Amino acid sequence: MSGEIVVNVCMGTGGIAAGGDLVMEEFSKQFEAAGIQNATVKEKCRLHKVGCRGFCARDVLVDITVDGEVSTYQYIQPEMVSRLIQDHVIGAKPVKEWLVGDDYHTFHDNQTKIVLGDLGKIDPESIDEYLQVDGYKAAEKALTTMTPAQVIQTVKDSMLRGRGGGGFPTGIKWGFCAANKSDQYYIICNADEGDPGAFMDRSVVEGNPHAVIEGMIIGAYAIGASIGYVYIRAEYPLAVDRLHLALKAAKERGYLGEKLFGTDFNFKIKVKLGAGAFVCGEETALIASIEGERGMPRAKPPFPANKGLWGKPTIINNVETLANLPHILNKGAAWYASIGSEKSKGTKVIALTGKIRNTGLIEIPMGMPLKEIIFNIGGGIEGDKLFKAVQTGGPSGGCIPQQHIDLPVDYEGLASVGSMMGSGGMVVLDETDCMVNISKFFLEFTQSESCGKCVPCRIGTKRLLEILTRITEGDGKEGDIELLLELAEDVRDSSLCGLGMSAPNPVISTIKYFRHEYEAHIKNKKCPAKVCNKLLTFFIREDMCVGCGMCAKACPVNAIAGEKKLAHKIDNHLCIQCGSCFDACKFSAVLKE
Repeated sequence: MSGEIVVNVCMGTGGIAAGGDLVMEEFSKQFEAAGIQNATVKEKCRLHKVGCRGFCARDVLVDITVDGEVSTYQYIQPEMVSRLIQDHVIGAKPVKEWLVGDDYHTFHDNQTKIVLGDLGKIDPESIDEYLQVDGYKAAEKALTTMTPAQVIQTVKDSMLRGRGGGGFPTGIKWGFCAANKSDQYYIICNADEGDPGAFMDRSVVEGNPHAVIEGMIIGAYAIGASIGYVYIRAEYPLAVDRLHLALKAAKERGYLGEKLFGTDFNFKIKVKLGAGAFVCGEETALIASIEGERGMPRAKPPFPANKGLWGKPTIINNVETLANLPHILNKGAAWYASIGSEKSKGTKVIALTGKIRNTGLIEIPMGMPLKEIIFNIGGGIEGDKLFKAVQTGGPSGGCIPQQHIDLPVDYEGLASVGSMMGSGGMVVLDETDCMVNISKFFLEFTQSESCGKCVPCRIGTKRLLEILTRITEGDGKEGDIELLLELAEDVRDSSLCGLGMSAPNPVISTIKYFRHEYEAHIKNKKCPAKVCNKLLTFFIREDMCVGCGMCAKACPVNAIAGEKKLAHKIDNHLCIQCGSCFDACKFSAVLKE
């Protein structure tokens, strides 16, 4: 064993869920037993926790670096640690059969990482490691060499747009806020990430919390805020714990508190835990929650930049927006503006999920085509099925069909086909997905998360969901499609906040591009994708049935009969189309049509 050896273990939420903490513990025990980390050689070998690596489906991910040569292992479990130490750490010979494949490298090599650049490399619980990657230099530069106006102008020149969903230019928003005369200003980090399947902000706070804190310092200085809040949902315990550790360390080192960097600027940050209400991602509802009120939006104007928290000028930026700021201040506005498309600059962090081989957290330059994201980074559709659509922007986004596979992913591109960027969720759908059912799925979420304050959202989403439910259960009627569109437009045009305004998007976009599926459900009482059970007939193929009886045991209405080891049959007069038999059969003998 010669030279420095570093062992990185993924300790993000995905890594820990897969057993990362146990892998760390086993490495520590065996290092000690082998004398690798004794006083004489400890500096040559470091066991190191890191944040999310992005490719969560391959956890536990472990990097072993020997003399600068990095080898990445996947699916590591505690019982595999002994061989890794003997063969690789001590013997300097990688265990080839456990290494990641080419798809892992393709997944990462096609990305452009700014916000995620240090995730998976630094210990999120170590302020010293953040300092080693130029941490807090941007804040020092802003406070000691620039005026607040110059900071705002730099952010304007970078053309950074808010990554929380609206895409409003960050520098312009800051300028509006700073122009107000007030005795107090506030800055709020919105870490209330409530979209189903979204984990962008959570992963950044878990993996590099100091970057978010530094971004808040820069923003606070620009607008003159002495107090900041991080509004983060309580369902993110690891992110909350690491945030508190980072805030404590920053305060102890003098990066928070009084007279920062020897200036007269004072700034402190408080943490407010959200209770999991999706509507609190909307800025005025978030403000109400911090103030101790029920999280419900209010009409705008006035906007928070003019009258926000406690009636004072307030800036609200999400985690990703703030984490971009240190890079912009360090490398310059022109550098950042050189990345991305004409009107959407920089990169976007995306949670890539659904019917795709490589799911995980990615960061792409604005304007990258959907095709490249899905088939290069994502590795294509799982099981070699046909790509059908991709739903972007969370539950309030639209579904983009195969015909727009070359669409550039930026604010303008997505809006042009009836979808949106949102906070960055991307769910890939294949030929087995029913678009009517997908629309119903997202409406179920937005309807249940409606705060109920305004009638269009409270009642309108409920009625939309009722119609969609009828259609998927075989009770659709002529005129339902037109009724859905009329109601969707009314909800969109008259709701109070962004949640209600965008809630009908899945309905509108799926009807626009997949109207034939709605018609098949209504006119033919058939689900082309064979998803909606109420529109299906279940039967057992005799030549494939082994008579195990599992289908009969699963049937809740005793509609299946047959002798042991002989083919069973379904009585369709009794069958309630629940699909339990289909799920229970291990021999693919239960079919549906």
